[in-house]
Amino acid sequence: MNTDEKLVATANQVASFFAAQGEARAVPAIADHFRKFWDPEMRRRFLAASHETLHPLAKKAALLLANPPVN
Repeated sequence: MNTDEKLVATANQVASFFAAQGEARAVPAIADHFRKFWDPEMRRRFLAASHETLHPLAKKAALLLANPPVN
C-alpha cells in the first residue's frame, strides 16, 4: 500500500468513526479532524489523491476542506 492509499484508508476510518453522527454533523467534523490532526503535507497529498475508494462522507469532507466556507 502506497502513501496515498494509506491516507485514503485512514480518511475512511475517520469517516466511519464520525458516521454515527449523521451527515450534517459528520462532514464538518471529519474536515475539522483533518485540519487539526493532519499536517499540511498530508492534507495536500490527500486532496490530490484518487478518491475512488473514499467513504462518501470523507469525499464530502474533502470538498469542504478544499473549499472552506467564507464567513
